[in-house]
Amino acid sequence: MISDVAIRGYLKNLVGDDGLEMIERASINELTDEKIAEETGSNLNTVRRTLYILYENRLANYRRERDKDSGWLTYLWKVDLSDISRNMDEEAQKLIRRLDARLDFEVQNVCYTCEHGCGRFLFETASDYDFVCPVCQAGLDFQDSSVLVDAVSTKLAELRRVFE
Repeated sequence: MISDVAIRGYLKNLVGDDGLEMIERASINELTDEKIAEETGSNLNTVRRTLYILYENRLANYRRERDKDSGWLTYLWKVDLSDISRNMDEEAQKLIRRLDARLDFEVQNVCYTCEHGCGRFLFETASDYDFVCPVCQAGLDFQDSSVLVDAVSTKLAELRRVFE
């Protein structure tokens, strides 16, 4: 059972509830995907999907063996969560960069929104449309983004305290 809430959340986001359940039930031994499905009671497609996602994120690896009689390749999989902290740090850095970009955009631009929610327009675009929504013809109103700027700034400060 994976007890760390952050790791559980990361894995759930990565492979979903079924994948997380499969990871928790899987043995630490090298097994074929069919054996993992049998051992964990998971659907074979879920097991394969989860293993491929984990492999892409360097959290699982496999070894191939060739059957001497048939020539078929057998893939023996093993879940290896030893790099999960590094992966989570990389994801946090990506999030920080995206939030930085969003904060810059919000601070440097003035936006207008349609009163019916059709869209959000930069000042230049809104003025090109004479502050009338090009979709529904309703008026475009100034959008005060100070609440969003404050929220993003707070989240960035929190993330930087933890991950930098």
